[in-house]
Amino acid sequence: MQDRATTNHVLSAQDLQAWVTRILEKAGSLPAEASQVAANLVMANLSGHDSHGVGMVPRYVDAVLEGGLSPNTGVKVLLDTGPLLSLDGQRGYGQITGVQAMEWGLERARQQGSCIVSLANAHHLGRIGHFAEMAVAQGLVSMHFVNVISRPVVAPYGGGDGRFGTNPCCIGIPLRGREPFVLDFATSRVAQGKMRVAHNKGERVPEGTLIDEHGRPTTDPGVVVVPQSNGLFGALMTFGEHKGFGLAVACELLGGALTGGGTWHRQADQRRAVINGMLTVLIDPARLGTQASFDQEALAFTDWLRQSPSHSGGVRIAGEPERAARALRQREGIEIDAGTWTELQASAAKVGL
Repeated sequence: MQDRATTNHVLSAQDLQAWVTRILEKAGSLPAEASQVAANLVMANLSGHDSHGVGMVPRYVDAVLEGGLSPNTGVKVLLDTGPLLSLDGQRGYGQITGVQAMEWGLERARQQGSCIVSLANAHHLGRIGHFAEMAVAQGLVSMHFVNVISRPVVAPYGGGDGRFGTNPCCIGIPLRGREPFVLDFATSRVAQGKMRVAHNKGERVPEGTLIDEHGRPTTDPGVVVVPQSNGLFGALMTFGEHKGFGLAVACELLGGALTGGGTWHRQADQRRAVINGMLTVLIDPARLGTQASFDQEALAFTDWLRQSPSHSGGVRIAGEPERAARALRQREGIEIDAGTWTELQASAAKVGL
């Protein structure tokens, strides 16, 4: 490991996970929790989603020190009827409470054919695709709607400031004998974490992604990362104009209001905690009675898509870019930009490492 703040660093997944595990242990997590959270974050980096990777550690450490994130805390069961589960994450690590919620939901779905899991008050859940991958690995379909209780960074369509979070939506669908379809995206044009990464790298972003603190278009990602001259922030824009905005609102209402975790409707503060609510729907095609036709039609349709003439490398199905990134980064290592590296070192110092 090099020490110069101006130098990017390339680490193996194993070395990076070991370092992050030590930081999280120093921040108060027991070894098993620290290892699981670190593995989840590194998997996000491996998958090409640095926005949800180890760059989140500085914010996690700050949230622990502020009291907004509670290490070694699991979910609390509020309701369990079998096909309906209502859970409270109690501000524990989302990489822990989210997995607990999914494990219980998957068990119920296998037993009864379906399960709806309501998870409120989890700290940052990380890459939602991880939970969909848990489901498709067992042959189950999953749908996830997530809201974000933190400084609002996304503007409503037609609005001029941040009013809600990046509110991700994710759908996982198994494909018999093949790699699954895993669609995982923020309802903003890009994830907030990608703006942090771009800002740390000194990069600009495409036009149509951001507005500044005055509601004017900008390509400077710093407007949503650090306070501007008037102390205000800019905002991300939703994808697909009113369509993405509509889906973002649905995620807020389902992930926040319906789960009981709450929605955002107040002035922003500077707290570092990121609280998520997630509504998950799990379906077993076998118990639905459509397994054979589902398998046949899903494969026939994806084959049909791939037969489309292409001049840009061919049609790719959701989930393929992540799997390709994992193979590449497992071989070549994970690059951490200089800015993120400096933030990680500062966080390690905060907890005495």
